[in-house]
Amino acid sequence: MIEIQNLHKSYQMGSNSLHVLKGIDFSVKEGELVSIMGSSGSGKSTLLNILGMLDEADEGSYDLDGVLIKNLNEKIAAQYRNKFLGFIFQSFNLINYKNALDNVSMPLYYQGVKRSERTDKAMHYLEKVGLAQWAHHLPSELSGGQKQRVAIARALASDPKVLLADEPTGALDTKTSYEVMELIQGINDEGKTILVVTHEPDIAEMTKRIVNLKDGRIIDDTLVNQVKASTHV
Repeated sequence: MIEIQNLHKSYQMGSNSLHVLKGIDFSVKEGELVSIMGSSGSGKSTLLNILGMLDEADEGSYDLDGVLIKNLNEKIAAQYRNKFLGFIFQSFNLINYKNALDNVSMPLYYQGVKRSERTDKAMHYLEKVGLAQWAHHLPSELSGGQKQRVAIARALASDPKVLLADEPTGALDTKTSYEVMELIQGINDEGKTILVVTHEPDIAEMTKRIVNLKDGRIIDDTLVNQVKASTHV
């Protein structure tokens, strides 16, 4: 599903160049649930931005579902993001003046899906995350865990090939974090490919594989026994 070879990325900092990614080789098979860990400055955010087509590597190759991601203009990059990827953010990134249903249907609007079909699909995914009864509530009327569930439903609405979750539990308490991870595990059990960027070891242990970055290099890539979140609650 994802194939990255010899990825390098540098940023110009005044007269100096900061080499952030230093030859990353990384692949993810369809249906995997992978966490990417690393301290601040390890390169995990840069790697996620490249995976999400928000940035482009200086060297190396990135294939996503058989498509070479390279030299994309912003219009094509946006089309590919909408087609291939679903994003889950630490800060939820919901539109405050739109209710849960409208937030979830937003990616379908950009795909040109008819309103009635958008509504049906959005409600389906709200039901999937256990929030059908909250469909007409604004984000300000939802708890942090509910907001993240809406964000997960929104990420699923366009049926992306891969979900990219950037610190999805970072703004949540421990109990809610495990509930959100249990939901992510369930989505993965249905076959969805998911990458989770996290700095929390207990969250990483709820995935099936942990990739550790340090100073722009992968220092460890380990298969783990998946721990069901319910065992922590």
